[in-house]
Amino acid sequence: MRALVVEELAPDYAGVRIRDVATPQPGPGEVRVKVLAAAVNFPDLMQTRGEHQHKPSLPFIGGMEMAGVVDAVGDGVTAFQAGDEVCSGGRGVFAEYAVFPTASLQKKPKGLTFAQAAGYPVAYLTAYVGLVRAGQLQPGEWALIHGAAGGVGLAAVDLAKVLGAKVIAASASDVKLQTVEAEYAVDATVNVAASFRERVKEITGGRGADVIYDPVGGDVFDESTRCIAFGGRILSIGFTSGRLPTLPVNIALIKGFSVHGVRAGEYGRQFPEKGRENNAAIWKLAEEGRVKPRVHAEYPLSEWREAYETLARRTVVGKTIIRPDL
Repeated sequence: MRALVVEELAPDYAGVRIRDVATPQPGPGEVRVKVLAAAVNFPDLMQTRGEHQHKPSLPFIGGMEMAGVVDAVGDGVTAFQAGDEVCSGGRGVFAEYAVFPTASLQKKPKGLTFAQAAGYPVAYLTAYVGLVRAGQLQPGEWALIHGAAGGVGLAAVDLAKVLGAKVIAASASDVKLQTVEAEYAVDATVNVAASFRERVKEITGGRGADVIYDPVGGDVFDESTRCIAFGGRILSIGFTSGRLPTLPVNIALIKGFSVHGVRAGEYGRQFPEKGRENNAAIWKLAEEGRVKPRVHAEYPLSEWREAYETLARRTVVGKTIIRPDL
């Protein structure tokens, strides 16, 4: 089968190549899936340079979430059969086939396309753990969502609206904000290319945002500490700006806010029962049609570099999808 393999860690994806590799075989309790759609996430880009906290041993196949059709099942598998439409968060999915333990698979919601389902698990689970578990976002509270046009940020916008919050979508692009505003009916937008703290205070009646969802870091985090409400919660999701911010704790002391690090997968590993509840909750929302995952564009595997660049150049609104079947 064809797969996108990271053979060495290097800038500009110099160590990434499409290779013919052995098609994996499912073992006991496993299923093999023909991958029809695989979502590109910012950590996928970082891993090609060795800059992400998860560092797979070289060589490795990229990708961490997909949707497809069950192709073969291993011994003892009864929950799935060939032809089932499934999706999963996992590893090594930028390939024509991938193998998963049955516990990691989810039946694809009928209301989602394969591309939508592929981009769903990571973004919406991160949003759920951040906004519900860490942020304890309540109906009527103000939620400031940074990186609101990216996959993770847009999922947070969508979920925050479902939770009944008042949402401020933040981005450095007016064009992206127009799309988010039109499709997700947010309560306000903020362009963070310039100073934004006074605008956030104006929108919230001087109080500041109750919850700030931050996958950007850097200067955005620094200024967020200036427009967080007393008793508010800043959720640190990632650092797509490239700079790890630092927090003078006297600011947190004076303003009475907290900072929560959010790692959805690790949360589930540390608290397995809550992790199962989290997964059940996001898939229930999808089954009920209450969320709207957005696909920005789809690319064949041969155009993987162009797919990566939609994230690197910050042109994406929603999720970029790679189609290994094309």
